[in-house]
Amino acid sequence: MLAITSATGKLGSAVLNALLENKLIDPKELVVCTSSDPSEQRFDGFRAQSITVRYTNFDEPEALEQAFAGCDKLFLVSTPRISMDYNDAPLWKGREAHHRAAIDAAIKVGVKHIYYTSLAFGNPSKASVMRAHVRTEAYLHELAEKEQVDYTIIREGLYNESWPLYFGYYFGLQEETRKEVIVGGDGPISWTAIADMAFGSAKVVAAPSAEWAGKTFYLSQNKTWSLKDIAQIVSKVKGAEVKLKVVSRKEHEEFYVKEKGMEQPAVEWWSSTYDALKDGECDIKDPTLEKLLKEAGRTPKALEETIEEMLGK
Repeated sequence: MLAITSATGKLGSAVLNALLENKLIDPKELVVCTSSDPSEQRFDGFRAQSITVRYTNFDEPEALEQAFAGCDKLFLVSTPRISMDYNDAPLWKGREAHHRAAIDAAIKVGVKHIYYTSLAFGNPSKASVMRAHVRTEAYLHELAEKEQVDYTIIREGLYNESWPLYFGYYFGLQEETRKEVIVGGDGPISWTAIADMAFGSAKVVAAPSAEWAGKTFYLSQNKTWSLKDIAQIVSKVKGAEVKLKVVSRKEHEEFYVKEKGMEQPAVEWWSSTYDALKDGECDIKDPTLEKLLKEAGRTPKALEETIEEMLGK
């Protein structure tokens, strides 16, 4: 059986949908893990397909063990509680603490293979967002060397759908009136649609365990777009020019904290991402995803299409 954490989140739900829509795994072999009450009506659709729904919580080891019991595979989606990483969190105090709790619980109840969703930055990386991922990857390597579990590290591409975060927190979308967007750096990014990487992830977890065991790879398309490119796309869609202004990391932090009133630890944690972009960390050249898509007669979704959809055009 395969357990999927964060199965109602963006990536987890997309992977689950890909498994079901492409008939890659028998629904009876799937365990949906949720921090919500499994008896809620919104999960009736899963139960109607004979999918098991179980409660889980990264802060409750017993709940993790109960959720993963009877499973031989775990698709571990990284926890979204990014505040754990703020202020240069020391080892096992950041999000990797949640990941370790899930990994330890899985091994304890007999899970043989863990598929971990890392992120498509370099290694080593200047981006603070990668710190917990790198620590989790190292822990899985350590356990595998001791032959306690097999692992597959999937460095999921930067979501097409996440462009507003990188583009100066441009979350107002249609309501945004900024003529200029300030960021702390720019560089090529291999943007990848959630549905595309979810399909790739689904193919990987559904394959025989030995096929991907011990591997670390990226699920990103190879074409890149910079933040400057995004400014041009947004300008075209909105019918009004939106310029990109690249400033120093310190200026970026001061602007969003002092001028926009954002939380300082969050801005400081995120601003290191721009150092990584400048170094080309997100310019991914891994053929894995495009090969999986091609085999299914698919091509990667272009960033322009996603932006147009999100801006309501």
